[in-house]
Amino acid sequence: MDPQEDGDPGVGADVVVIREYQDSDYREVRGLLASGMGEYAPALCAHVLRQPWVLLVLSCTFCLLLASARSLLLPVLALTLLLAAGRQALTWAWGLYIARCLGEDLLDVRAAYAEEAGGRFWVAEAGGRVVGTVGARPARGEARELVLKRLTVRRGWRGRGIAKRLCRVVLDFARLRGSRAVVLHTVVVQRDARLLYAGLGFRPGRKCVCLLPYWPLPSA
Repeated sequence: MDPQEDGDPGVGADVVVIREYQDSDYREVRGLLASGMGEYAPALCAHVLRQPWVLLVLSCTFCLLLASARSLLLPVLALTLLLAAGRQALTWAWGLYIARCLGEDLLDVRAAYAEEAGGRFWVAEAGGRVVGTVGARPARGEARELVLKRLTVRRGWRGRGIAKRLCRVVLDFARLRGSRAVVLHTVVVQRDARLLYAGLGFRPGRKCVCLLPYWPLPSA
């Protein structure tokens, strides 16, 4: 199997070039971002499961079933089914969020990040393939703030400093256009991304809770 089919770097593909988005990148960019966001579904399920109120509900359910059934088998089976159903529901909700992203700014990347409107979108290319992406555009209601969006790096190309280079491209762009700040949103399970942002000087802002994929995501 060609090592590049699953995203692993091939021989002679070590040179990574960051350039502006082209229309020919459309399918690769959407596919890369969709797969990158999809990787967080298991971590999101684990994060929700660790929440105190979830643990309390599961514990109370188990105890009530155990007291009423006077058997260990029924509570264990019920809890297993409840956890499986919850995982499926969260995975479905996360899938809706990914579909929403693909239907918003990623539906027409060039228009959403138009240079005339103060935006820009870049890709990291190696061996003729897109291995990373990042975008930037003015924040809503605050033209002098730039929002960093859609940062991702293909699996197999991570750990090479590509994400940091992409972020620095956005920061340089912000300085050139005279932006007073660069802001971004992260999901709580994006631990590596949060460490990267902290290392680049980003500071945590307000946090919000996500109950549905159409509402603001938990951010740090």
